[in-house]
Amino acid sequence: MTSFRQVLAVPGMTPLLGISLLARTAITADVTALTMYVVLALDMSYAAAGGVAAALTAGVALGGPLLGRMIDRRGLRTVLLATVVPQIVFWLTVPVLPYAILLGASFAAGLLMVPVQPVTRQAIAAMTTAGQRRAAFALEAVAGELSYMVGPAVVILCAATLSPGVVAWGVGAAIVAGGAGIALLDPPLRAEDEAGGDAADRPRRREWLGTRMAAVLTMGFGATMLLAGIDLAIIATLEEAGQVSWAAMVVAVLGVTSVVGGLVYGTLARPLPTWLLLGLLGLATVPAGLARDWPWLCAAVIAAGLLTAPTLSTISDAVSRLAPAGVRGEATGLQSSALSAGFALGSPVVGVAIDASVPAGGFAAAGLAGLLAALTGYLLSRRSSAPAPSPSPTPEPRDAVAPTP
Repeated sequence: MTSFRQVLAVPGMTPLLGISLLARTAITADVTALTMYVVLALDMSYAAAGGVAAALTAGVALGGPLLGRMIDRRGLRTVLLATVVPQIVFWLTVPVLPYAILLGASFAAGLLMVPVQPVTRQAIAAMTTAGQRRAAFALEAVAGELSYMVGPAVVILCAATLSPGVVAWGVGAAIVAGGAGIALLDPPLRAEDEAGGDAADRPRRREWLGTRMAAVLTMGFGATMLLAGIDLAIIATLEEAGQVSWAAMVVAVLGVTSVVGGLVYGTLARPLPTWLLLGLLGLATVPAGLARDWPWLCAAVIAAGLLTAPTLSTISDAVSRLAPAGVRGEATGLQSSALSAGFALGSPVVGVAIDASVPAGGFAAAGLAGLLAALTGYLLSRRSSAPAPSPSPTPEPRDAVAPTP
C-alpha cells in the first residue's frame, strides 16, 4: 500500500479524488434520475425514458472532445463556468419541462456536462510521476466503480420516498457542487516541466492521434461495451430463474471485486498490457453464462470483477502517456466519448443476443465484444512502427498498449 500512500500524499490529490468521487457519483446517477422522473412523474413508458437517457448519453459522447479542446485552449475554470451554469438551469427546470422539450434539453445538458472524469485524469497525469501514475489511475478506476455502485442505488431509494423532481434537483446539485469544487481547487493540468498551452504549441492531430491512440480508444470502447452487456445479462439470467430481486447482490459482488482488483493492481511492480487485461476480462465473462441461479452467478462474476478496474486504469494511463501536454484535454475527452459510446451500445447489442438465443448468449456476446476489442487493439499497436510523441521527459513505457517484449 506504500504506492497508494505516496499518491495520496501528493499535494491536492486527496481533495481532487474526493470531489471527483462526489461529482462522478451524481453523474452516474443522472440517467437513473431522469428515468425515474419520466416514468413516475410524467407517467410515461420506459421507452420514453430510454429516449431521454439516450439523448443525454449522446450529448456526453459528442461533447467530450469539444470540451477537452476548450480546456486545452481556454483553461480549466473557463470551461467549468461554461458547463456549471447550464447544469444549474437544466436540473432546476427538469420538473417543469414537458417531455418534448426535456428530450432536447437532455441532449444539451449532456453536451455541456461538467467534464469531471477528463479533468481528473488530466490532473493525475500532471500531478504524479511516472512511477506513481499506475497506482493513481488505479485509485481513479476504483472511485469510478464506487460511483457506479452507489449513485443509481441512492437515486432509486430516494425516488421511493421523495418526489422524482426533488431527486433530480439533488442529482443536479451534486453535479454543480462537484464542478464548483474542482474550480476552487483548480488542479494543475500540466506538469511543471511541460510546455504551456498556447495554440502554437499544439501538435497537429495526425501527430498524436495515430494507431497506438486508436488502439487504446478501441479497447476503451470494447471494455465498457462488455461491462454494459454484463449488467443486462445478469438481469436476464436471474429473470429466467425467477430470482431477479437478487440482481443487486450479483452487481454488488461484481463491483466489490472490481475495487479489490484495482487496489491489488495498483501495487504491482510492473504493469500489464491493456490488450492482455481486456482479453482476459472477455474470457472470464463468457463462462458466467453457465450459472443458473444467483449464488453461482455471484461466484461466476468474481473473475470478471477482479479484472475490470485494472483494465480501465490501464486505458487511462495509456491515454495520458500517449497524448502530448498541449492536447491532453482533447485526448481525455475522446477517451470519455469512447467509454460513453461503449456503454450506450453494449446493452442493445447484448439484448439482441439474449432475444435471439438464451441469457447465456448475453454473457457470450459481452465477452466476445471484449475479445474483439482486445484483438483489434493488439493488431493496431503492432502496426505502429514509430514511437508516439512523449508527453513528458520521462520515457514512455511501450507495454501500456503494446505486447510485452
